[in-house]
Amino acid sequence: MNEIQKEQTLNWLIAVRNGVLDLADLKEGQKIADFGCGSGLLAFGVLEKFEDKVELIFSDKFQDCLDECKKILDESNIKNNAKFLKTDVSNIKLENNYLDRLMTRSVLVHIKNKKQVFSEFYRVLKQNGIYAAFEPIISENTRYYELLTPKQISDYDDFKKAEKEFMENPDDPLVNFSAESLDKNLLEVNFSNVTVNVQIASSKYAPTKETIINWFQTPPAPDQKSMKERFMEYFEEKKVNNYILEVQNALDNNMIEINSKTAFIKAIK
Repeated sequence: MNEIQKEQTLNWLIAVRNGVLDLADLKEGQKIADFGCGSGLLAFGVLEKFEDKVELIFSDKFQDCLDECKKILDESNIKNNAKFLKTDVSNIKLENNYLDRLMTRSVLVHIKNKKQVFSEFYRVLKQNGIYAAFEPIISENTRYYELLTPKQISDYDDFKKAEKEFMENPDDPLVNFSAESLDKNLLEVNFSNVTVNVQIASSKYAPTKETIINWFQTPPAPDQKSMKERFMEYFEEKKVNNYILEVQNALDNNMIEINSKTAFIKAIK
């Protein structure tokens, strides 16, 4: 990213954080958890406002994420009543009815069975507890073939067909859900007052060849395949490499518009 993109991304992350914290309706004295905390965007937002006036749990299934959050917290000297919990959200290591508030950001895209996880969230929340979240709806984002034309890409139709197939794969947690299915699953595990507020963000920029190669080579998470690897399930690496090169040549320093669909979620036990 260049400096402008970094600033835009930071502003976007702050807006996401504030949106989730507002939905959670946090108060002093509560027990609050940030599941799939990553680098702690939501959790540190809680600490900035409440410090040690809440019990806060940083939780992730990756130990390095928890270690990084603890390092940041230790260096910040923020007064806190924080705990660190290594657990998978499909089997949370907390007793029933423990939390007042439960928050996630971009976690459901890594969970195949969303309904099972919502059931766990329901279990660990107290009565009238709130689940608040932000989630990208990746299955409905702009796709590569929408940015390209058959004249620019050899075997355009083949790559379009492959992309449509893996972006609609019911077994892939990144894309096996919609705003409607999230709403349905939350209600099915007995959450009430469910709202899934969908937003569409559009961004215009001119990608460089380096940016484009990162689109294909950077996996969305440590346990997820990169876009290149997804295409290689359909084609030989040589053919995929040629496709990436053609995408670079077609889009390098040309203005494009990317639409991303996201959802802010709130549900009450």
